[in-house]
Amino acid sequence: MKNQLSSIATAVLAWTLGVSIYLLSYTLPLLENPELQANLALAIGVIPCAALCTYLFYRRGNMAPTLLALRFVLVAALLDAIITVPVFIIPAGGSYAGFFGHPMFYIIVAEFFIVVSLVGKSYAKNLAQ
Repeated sequence: MKNQLSSIATAVLAWTLGVSIYLLSYTLPLLENPELQANLALAIGVIPCAALCTYLFYRRGNMAPTLLALRFVLVAALLDAIITVPVFIIPAGGSYAGFFGHPMFYIIVAEFFIVVSLVGKSYAKNLAQ
């Protein structure tokens, strides 16, 4: 049970860091297209966020890396559905279909899954030794 709660807590932390990066990127007008800038910032920022949260989980927990990655992705998608879209996307003129139908969403999800899986395999391997 401890692993279950710990994995969910670290997934929520990873989502929180990702949303923070996404929203903060709007305050720095570097590109003409702020949505593209936010997506690029998130695509880059998800790597250290996922690695950090995976590390934090494996400090005290143990779970198959792909299961941890799947849990991280599902928790993030659920939080996106109940918080991100209604609070940030819809007021800005977006929609659920636009958010979850955007190709960048799936690229970031795949990247998130891969990073957690690979970093998790590294930590799981070191724990086994």
